[in-house]
Amino acid sequence: MAAATDTISFSRGAPSLDIVDIEGLKAATVAAFDKDPARIAGYGTSVGYPPLREWIADKHGVAVDQVLVTNGSMQADAFLFDALVTPETPVIVERPTYDRTLLGLRNRRGDLHPIGLESDGLDVAALEEALKGGLRPKLAHIIPNFQNPAGVTLSAAKRTRLLELATEYGFTIFEDDPYLDIRFRGESLPTMLSLDTQGSVVFASSFSKTVCPGLRTGYLVGPTNLIGKIASMATNTYIAPNMLAQATIFQFAVSGALETSIHNVRKALAERADALAAALSRHLPDAEFTVPDGGYFLWVDLGPEVDVHKLLPAAQERGVQVVKGTDFVLEGGEHSLRLAYSAVPADRVDEGVRRLAAAIEDCKLFVAIS
Repeated sequence: MAAATDTISFSRGAPSLDIVDIEGLKAATVAAFDKDPARIAGYGTSVGYPPLREWIADKHGVAVDQVLVTNGSMQADAFLFDALVTPETPVIVERPTYDRTLLGLRNRRGDLHPIGLESDGLDVAALEEALKGGLRPKLAHIIPNFQNPAGVTLSAAKRTRLLELATEYGFTIFEDDPYLDIRFRGESLPTMLSLDTQGSVVFASSFSKTVCPGLRTGYLVGPTNLIGKIASMATNTYIAPNMLAQATIFQFAVSGALETSIHNVRKALAERADALAAALSRHLPDAEFTVPDGGYFLWVDLGPEVDVHKLLPAAQERGVQVVKGTDFVLEGGEHSLRLAYSAVPADRVDEGVRRLAAAIEDCKLFVAIS
């Protein structure tokens, strides 16, 4: 079998260029230089570009000193982990969860306790049982909306109960929510940050999924004393984040281009998610998956006869890229994949899944022969 000459990639959670508002970003960059050249040309402050910081505070209904704008949300994650996680610190993580979260926490030698996901998010009852059994986490990392990699959303009832447990057992909820605005069907749910009355929540988000990843702009919202501590860490790390990128995001937002961009991203991703679900049903009828209501990802269980370690090179040979489930869990995941539909135009999705199905058959044939 000859290798495919073109590649269809379901591996990266990034928007394809056709849904990035390049012209709007050009205009926003020019506006940033025209309106605030001195501030964006200087070092700035570790808390981020002040107008964008104020815009974020207003969006979430918090005080400005509760906001820190960073070089991407992964930088925000790293600062928070450095502030709260030391070797052997008990940390709750979802199973499965974002692979870079696992990497960051393992690099800090946190004591990780995975709690499984259900169709409506974290199995909060299982977490409660663990807490009653003596587990005392310092931090619980939760991706509440269109979870990466599973695509599920934490229900309203579970959000409320999780907040109650955080108060009762004294742990911090890290509400990691880069997909908040990428809902393309169903009712929006309140953030746990907005429901929190006890200072139990630290919230993070990003403009990578609504604008573009290249501007590397994310942020944290949390208790003032914690944000102040992290701001000091940021000062010692890089003095200040990228003022030009953040000023561009601000001008993009206040011009109305951000709202338009979110609308366009939602529309494109809804079409791609539906195309992916239809293609999986057509070409892999035995696969199990939940169709997401937003976000960038779909998690698919292929069954025990499929080993994703063997599937990946076969898929690559067929010209399709995927990410194996083992990357998102501490143990297991050998029969699962994460499929990112964000970068694949709808008219290419079916071909990508057809190639994936052919690669699975290649693996089965190889096993039968050997």
